[in-house]
Amino acid sequence: MTGPGARPHPAGVGPVPSPRARHADHRARAARYAGLAGAVLLAVAGWLGGALPSAPLSRVTPVTVWQGRHGPLVLVAWALGTLLLVTAWWSLRRGAPSTGWAYRTAGLWALPLLVTAPLGSRDVYSYACQGWAYAHGVDPYVTGVAAAGCPWVDAVAPIWRDTPAPYGPLFVLLAALATVLGGGLTGTVVLLRLFALAGVLLAALCLPGLARAAGVPTRRAAWLLLASPLVGVHLLAGAHNDAVMLGLLLLGLLVLVRLPGRPGALLVAGALLGLAVAVKASAAVVLPYAALAAVHGRYTVRALLRDGGWLAAGVLAALAGGSLASGLGLGWVRGLSRSGDSEQWTSPPTAVGFVVDYAGGLAGRSLDAVPVARAVALLVLAAFLVMLWWRAWGTLRRLGDARQRVARLAAARPRVALRAAGLALAAAVVLAPVFHPWYATWPLALLAVTAAGPGERRPRLGTRTTWVVLPCAVAALLTLPDGTNLARFTKAPGAITMTALALTLAALLTRAATRRPDPRTNPG
Repeated sequence: MTGPGARPHPAGVGPVPSPRARHADHRARAARYAGLAGAVLLAVAGWLGGALPSAPLSRVTPVTVWQGRHGPLVLVAWALGTLLLVTAWWSLRRGAPSTGWAYRTAGLWALPLLVTAPLGSRDVYSYACQGWAYAHGVDPYVTGVAAAGCPWVDAVAPIWRDTPAPYGPLFVLLAALATVLGGGLTGTVVLLRLFALAGVLLAALCLPGLARAAGVPTRRAAWLLLASPLVGVHLLAGAHNDAVMLGLLLLGLLVLVRLPGRPGALLVAGALLGLAVAVKASAAVVLPYAALAAVHGRYTVRALLRDGGWLAAGVLAALAGGSLASGLGLGWVRGLSRSGDSEQWTSPPTAVGFVVDYAGGLAGRSLDAVPVARAVALLVLAAFLVMLWWRAWGTLRRLGDARQRVARLAAARPRVALRAAGLALAAAVVLAPVFHPWYATWPLALLAVTAAGPGERRPRLGTRTTWVVLPCAVAALLTLPDGTNLARFTKAPGAITMTALALTLAALLTRAATRRPDPRTNPG
């Protein structure tokens, strides 16, 4: 027998790949090695000009980087490496040749980035100092790392030296463990990167089960997340704690979709989701939508309260356990208030505030619209999250109205709940007061297992893979190897462009929300 992509050999020796199959094979091979070349170039840029402890922290601009030692090589390696990695990822956004091929290629790309200096951010030094402070009896939710006396404070970005830790108690415990076992700064950074690697590997283990539950090809889901430049550069090379949060989050959701309605499984899933929140509070956005996946059988208020109650018990138990184990209580909640100290146009609400300020300046009035724009955005976010949940709830209830739809409901439950959770995380990223490139991995992780591909009917709560990949590709270009954010040097044009995009997106969403749904559309 011959496959659809092959034709019989004239001599009967065996199948010969068709021209189309050969072209796809060549494209995949070219993408693999182009991405590997990009990863190697980024690793070189990291060693020569990455976020090293001794790198200068004041008055850093692309010009000063260029004028520094190895400056031209650093910038060329960074630019070319990033473009190669992004282009290779983009070229196979419709799906890798196979799931195994996607995993092997993503692992190949990750190898150079695991052995380079921290890339794209200096946050790993903040983690190290917060862990050091806790290990030496200082409450990192009350005292900044400078006042705590951390010996590595000179490596921390100045804006974060006097701010309390905004991370959950579980991550503070992990950071403290890294400082105790690592000894010095280098050992601590290595262990923090290993924690991030463990988070990415955990996410990789969960992807096939989640993708199958949502009816999405595993090869596409694995490629979209694991081969993303944001994962390699920021989660692995940058050692961001978002990797740990995502690993726990996906594992909790996998338990939910595989074993819905079972009290023991719901408690375990809730505990895993609670641990994700205890790493980074952003994971809490997913909880209301996880409750939808927890319901077993028909969707009624009673079933939601019953199964959602078991899930909530697991979440609360994990949060209480983390707070008690660390001895820090709920002090980490206070640290969240300082996360908006940075003002950059990459956050749409902040960009809108900048543009309003510019308009006021032209009119001869001094304004401070950024806090107002951010507050309005949070109100819009709250309203959107409620609307999104209600729409998903209504979709699942309609599917369960007739008994003959039980099988259809069982298949739609994970797809609707996971997609709604991914859209909720996307909204949280877009409307947050601050945006950093690695934030885009939050929605990417869930939209990768639910996004509709080319030629597939887009569900009512759906997205297209291109709209998942495009923002992440742009975000990968925002930071230099040493962590310098290019948004700092494009404030006015960036703010105007972002505001125009935000207004366009708002108009499109409003049009979509007011358009009468097509009864032929798959409601899942």
